[in-house]
Amino acid sequence: MKVFAENRKARNSYEFQEFYEAGIVLTGPETKSVRTGAVSIVDAFAIIENEEAFLMEMNIEPYKYADQTDYNPKNQRKLLLHKGEIKKLIGLTSQKGFTLIATKIFEKNGYIKVELALARGKKDYDKRKKLIEKQHKKEIKNY
Repeated sequence: MKVFAENRKARNSYEFQEFYEAGIVLTGPETKSVRTGAVSIVDAFAIIENEEAFLMEMNIEPYKYADQTDYNPKNQRKLLLHKGEIKKLIGLTSQKGFTLIATKIFEKNGYIKVELALARGKKDYDKRKKLIEKQHKKEIKNY
């Protein structure tokens, strides 16, 4: 499994509940661009409209060897999920505070996949508490 992009910033800002693996619909030049690593998912999130899932704010740079006029790098892209998973996600994301965050883009069996996390935003005091715990563990380890 080759990882093309990872959203490390999300680990600090969100508390993950569940992970889902979804296929993504890409054009040929977009696929080549992702495989070269020209992709960013720092602000990427998923929405569900009309029982279809879409990935928003994922930035795929244009492939330099393709002629792509009127190409939008942050275009919404359709996600491939089973209907049962989509219905489950509709119920879970309708709860207050939950959202779907893209955490990783990787290749599995020759297909480009996206790992989605059902996440709840952390409060500032939760982030500070985690930093304090990390410092305490570091101090204990040094002694």
